[in-house]
Amino acid sequence: MSTSKDMLAYILDQLSLLEELRTRGMMGEYVVYYRDKVIGLICDGQLFIKETKAGKALLDPVVEDFPYAGAKKMFVADIENKELLRDIIEASYPELPLPKPKKKK
Repeated sequence: MSTSKDMLAYILDQLSLLEELRTRGMMGEYVVYYRDKVIGLICDGQLFIKETKAGKALLDPVVEDFPYAGAKKMFVADIENKELLRDIIEASYPELPLPKPKKKK
């Protein structure tokens, strides 16, 4: 099941405390970028944030799940708490890898 445009708009509104945030559509779902690093996914109407030690320290309880079959486990974000979302993403950012450079054709 893909994420509806209304749900995408709602999740992005909940992430509005973060500047330099963007999404990219992929097969009916969305990759979420913060300052050009992949920080999570929006799948089936849920926000998944990549697991980091800093992010885990801010979550109580920690809820994890697979965003899709074959994916790594990620945190299932509580999209109702804008401040917590901002704090988790900002705390996790330094632990996340930079994107790999694109190969020239």
